[in-house]
Amino acid sequence: MDQEPVVVKNLRKSFGAQQVLKGVGINVAKSEILCVLGKSGTGKSVLLRLLIGLEKPDSGSILINGQEITQLEEAPLNDVRRKIGFLFQGGALYDSLTIAENVAFPLRRNTKLSDSERTEKVRSLLQSVGLEKDLEKMPSEISGGMRKRVGVARALALDPEIMLFDEPTAGLDPITAAEIGDLIKKLRDERHTTSIVVTHDMHAAHYYSDRLVMLKEGAVLMAGTFDDLQKSKDPFVAQFLKDAA
Repeated sequence: MDQEPVVVKNLRKSFGAQQVLKGVGINVAKSEILCVLGKSGTGKSVLLRLLIGLEKPDSGSILINGQEITQLEEAPLNDVRRKIGFLFQGGALYDSLTIAENVAFPLRRNTKLSDSERTEKVRSLLQSVGLEKDLEKMPSEISGGMRKRVGVARALALDPEIMLFDEPTAGLDPITAAEIGDLIKKLRDERHTTSIVVTHDMHAAHYYSDRLVMLKEGAVLMAGTFDDLQKSKDPFVAQFLKDAA
């Protein structure tokens, strides 16, 4: 059996007196799309930041492709990060750079591609998210959904094995949200990317997830398929599904 790309065990994280994660454990299989659900403030985004090493846990274990990352120094941690793509909630593009320059940024920093090779790679990445005609536009000239797609293209620049998405459909209209969902599924089907998606968008999660994890007050309440959640007798799960309907 293949090693699972992401294994989290008993993860705990506090900020001052506030305990945000209280012993969270998740496993994500290769090419799986796992959605992490929960109300605001339940530690979903903190979990992503821990997975990419932007925060250190108080205790617990994070294995990325079998490598424990919680105690790594900056250089080896950066080696791990290059295998992980991260889509921030707002896209987090550089306002002063064109779309093409935004996507080229990680290639300039982390590869030795020639100018022509980099240009071709950027064009291919933007084509994969349907934006090959918008190369020279600035972030201020495109819609929120397009900015998220540019963010995906940039996150894919170093061919990551794992993708982390923080509220990828937040603030988008239903049609654009569905396009982002299609893109997440396309990454799984064509690139065999392992994805963890933090969201409170139940419709989107149902559409593209293989499995879901429900967080409540910093702990895993339940994990399973969408059907498993629908069949749950837990009042919190039932209310969450009702509120999202």
